[in-house]
Amino acid sequence: MPESPTSMSPAPKPAGFEGAGTARRVKAAVLGSIGNLVEWYDFYVYTAFSLYFAPVFFPSDDPVVQQLNAAMLFAAGFIVRPLGGVLFGHLADRYGRRISLTVSVAMMCFGSLIIAVTPTYAAIGVAAPMLLALARLIEGLSLGGEYGASATYLSEIAHPNHRGFYSSFQYVTLIGGQLTAVLVLLLLQNVFLTHEQLVAWGWRIPFFIGALLAIVVMVMRRHLEETESFIDARAQKGQTSLRGLMKYPREVAIVVGLTAGGTAAFYTFTTYMQTFVRQTVGLSDRTTTYVVAGSLIFASLLQPLYGALSDRIGRKPLLIFFGVGGAFLTIPILSLLQRTGSPVVAFLLICGAWLFVAAYTSINAIVKAELFPTRVRATGVAVPYAITVSVFGGTAPAVALALKNAGHESWFYFYLSGIILVSLLVYLFMRDTRTQSAMHLHE
Repeated sequence: MPESPTSMSPAPKPAGFEGAGTARRVKAAVLGSIGNLVEWYDFYVYTAFSLYFAPVFFPSDDPVVQQLNAAMLFAAGFIVRPLGGVLFGHLADRYGRRISLTVSVAMMCFGSLIIAVTPTYAAIGVAAPMLLALARLIEGLSLGGEYGASATYLSEIAHPNHRGFYSSFQYVTLIGGQLTAVLVLLLLQNVFLTHEQLVAWGWRIPFFIGALLAIVVMVMRRHLEETESFIDARAQKGQTSLRGLMKYPREVAIVVGLTAGGTAAFYTFTTYMQTFVRQTVGLSDRTTTYVVAGSLIFASLLQPLYGALSDRIGRKPLLIFFGVGGAFLTIPILSLLQRTGSPVVAFLLICGAWLFVAAYTSINAIVKAELFPTRVRATGVAVPYAITVSVFGGTAPAVALALKNAGHESWFYFYLSGIILVSLLVYLFMRDTRTQSAMHLHE
């Protein structure tokens, strides 16, 4: 039987990139995370431009219904993420982090190309939204594997005393992907195209850009350096990563519990904000884009600060801070946001939410990686996370829009706060993985 992570020494032997200098670690972190940015750009550009392409794929006189249909397909991309977690987690744990990361970005490239060239509903009828759904499923598979492999890679190349800081760049690039999508939207809205052109054909441009960027990353990842942690673990015989994961039910349950509230909050204050600020707050398209872009820049800046802080005071205090803030401040923040007509107030309120949401996003990847030994780490991070995100994260925009369509939009605020409260209970009783880490275990 493997040694239980709960009985580990608080001072583990450094694993991965032993003796490496800062320059080597930074280069590995850049190569490992830049693909994460491109993948999340490809995934999020769907949401950023849904206001423009929803009418051509989902004909309806009601814009809320159009956005609801688009949100349902957004959620569909999350349904297959657990399968992606299994496939790419096994690939990363069995054959290496590098190959898993390379294949995942290739799939994202393919999904973006499908969306970019798919004809409209007027041209091919119901086949149009069906092709759109296929593309989202392919992208969902890709992201299901990218998260686990990326989180594992960043944790293994980091210095043991700075794992929180290095791993925080996963969400810097994740948020950066969405920010890039929003910035592309701003350029197309304000510089290059009219509203009519965006609706007619301009929304295809960002998907072509995403496919091109994915190809560039595929070339860059050919030079990605494998971690010593994986190389050492590969030399030892053992079960497949998925079967090996069954030996860690407590850790799997912790991943589910700590992720539920955080992922629901994250997708609310990123993905759903573009629609919420436009349709509920009532700001114009361009003003909405400015507000959301500004809040994402603020969120990105918080990630490494909180990551570095977790290396000093531990992971658990930050998770509790998020849990308390999310459970008790989400309802007032969203209620005030709903009533304001001021873009400045809207921006400040969203940034206020990020002050506690970032306490989760900045460190959740390293917490999950520190729960599992090397041989099952990518699978252990990816699979329970993907299942939880598909249930609570990817569905958040759809749940919010469904309640809005039913005339009970404020019910979503209570729904979100309740999920975060459940996660808070997990944070209160889990161990602090900074001092009780499985990062040094290969079995």
